[in-house]
Amino acid sequence: KSLRGEVHLCVGRKGSGKSAIFLQIRDKERNRDRSHNIVLDLKPEGYKLVKFKEIVLNFLEEGTLQHTIMAFWEYVLLLEICHKLLIKDKKRHLTDHNIFEQYERLSELYHVADYDTEGDFSERVTGLIEKIHNEYQEKFSGKEGVRLSSSQVTELLYRHDVKLLKTEVLSYMKHKDILWLLFDNIDKGWPTTGLEHEDLIIIRALIESTRKIERQFNKFNIEVKSIIFLRNDVYELLVKETSDRGKEANVMLDWTDPDLLRELVRLRIISNNIKQDTPFKSVWLRIFTSHYNGEESSQYLIDRSLMRPRFLLNLINQCKSFAINLNHSIIEDDDIKKGLEAYSSDLLADIHYEIDDISPGSGEALYAFIGCKRSLRCEELDKLLYDFGIKEELAEKIINILLWYGFIGLQINVNETKYIYNFNYNMRLMQGVGKKQKENLYYQINPAFWSALLIEEN
Repeated sequence: KSLRGEVHLCVGRKGSGKSAIFLQIRDKERNRDRSHNIVLDLKPEGYKLVKFKEIVLNFLEEGTLQHTIMAFWEYVLLLEICHKLLIKDKKRHLTDHNIFEQYERLSELYHVADYDTEGDFSERVTGLIEKIHNEYQEKFSGKEGVRLSSSQVTELLYRHDVKLLKTEVLSYMKHKDILWLLFDNIDKGWPTTGLEHEDLIIIRALIESTRKIERQFNKFNIEVKSIIFLRNDVYELLVKETSDRGKEANVMLDWTDPDLLRELVRLRIISNNIKQDTPFKSVWLRIFTSHYNGEESSQYLIDRSLMRPRFLLNLINQCKSFAINLNHSIIEDDDIKKGLEAYSSDLLADIHYEIDDISPGSGEALYAFIGCKRSLRCEELDKLLYDFGIKEELAEKIINILLWYGFIGLQINVNETKYIYNFNYNMRLMQGVGKKQKENLYYQINPAFWSALLIEEN
């Protein structure tokens, strides 16, 4: 879907494979037609955008804030397109009379005295933010609730003749077939204060800016495809703050089928000079013992992966490391046990930070479960949180967060527990099932965390 241009947002949880798709699209499109395909693979670092917010946006009133951040993204995208064109045709323009003059004009417009064109995308954005900061401090230092006119925003942000630069870029792009705008890591590196309203404006403005670039270029029959890769929890917050929901074409990259995870592992294994049509069971038994704790070993590991490819691969690698260090020919029971212990500790820390990104301080609630029972009645779970110091009015919010991240699930019966991925990541459906079982409701901690939290498995 992404390659066909049917997707504008690719949404998935951390470790679900967003960056893998980002890299595949980038590499395939670059290799398909090197001279006529322009692919921008942009990875803005979240903490640098937060710096932009802190030094400028916090002092602007709401209307000016949105206008400013939109203008900032449009400017940055235009500069990056220009930069890519100049890099790509640096040698070619010398031998191609069709683009020589246009290239020279574009280069002259782009290389202005007070804009640093060196380094990677992140460094160029940092330099631009620093210049904006200095300009702002010079003109509006100490003022709050500043309202800027369009001309003032232009003066504050732009170092180039944007109108002329855009005209030249559009003209030059007629020599190309397609422009790809790929954004990853936009939701990484937020501070410990978590996502705020202004952070969501930064993300929403980027989405709207890419759409605006598409429309402007399409008017001149220039094909543009843009995809922004976002974490699922960030996307949920974004949707809540957006009035025209469903406007953007998106695809959810969430995993619910264990057999797809097995296929992913199979493909990894057969890439090591093994026949392409070798079935999963055959390749799996080459490296793993068939059963562990009375369960089929691949299912045992998948049940502790939170249905995320990265976590499953991390768990397998942990087990493999112990097997290699102990000179085992295959991964044995002891290797799985030790690997799971190491993986469980890493996973607990990962989920802690992931929760804190969205809801600061809430990740600490994970440690309330140290040494507790695997299954807890509703009132037992509440008491556990209260005893840990969580206020009563926040308990329900914390429980919903723990359900959303798959830390706890609903125990349907003695032998069956369902986690968020068993409900196709539909939180409302999960809550509805929980309400129906209210009198006999048990929560169970995901077995992936038992080892780290010192919870007995049997």
